[in-house]
Amino acid sequence: MSNEEANDKKFDLEKRIAELICHPKLDLGSSKMNYYVYILASKRNGTLYIGVTSDLIKRVWEHKQKLADGFTKKYDVSVLVYFEKTSDVKEAIKREKQLKAWKRDWKLKLIEKDNPIWKDLYDGLL
Repeated sequence: MSNEEANDKKFDLEKRIAELICHPKLDLGSSKMNYYVYILASKRNGTLYIGVTSDLIKRVWEHKQKLADGFTKKYDVSVLVYFEKTSDVKEAIKREKQLKAWKRDWKLKLIEKDNPIWKDLYDGLL
């Protein structure tokens, strides 16, 4: 196993542990967990952040409250402008990595396809 493969496995394991610790929400009437790949922005056409979580409401709230030191706190990135939902954690992590590798222009087009005015989608989740 190469170092890159070992790092990917470690990353996947760390993500899974973090998700279990967060006590993810379940769909009512379903035993399937949901996972979300999301994009936050500082403002329209501003700084972007891409993440993955099992509890989108809680995670975006944490970004908005600036609870963790890091990229989103440093660059004031807290507007939820895009998200996707899946029941497969591996697919969510794969998609997160895919989006992070995209060119910025592709990310902007993805956001504007469903959210042309860059509305904060967080309030619609509550």
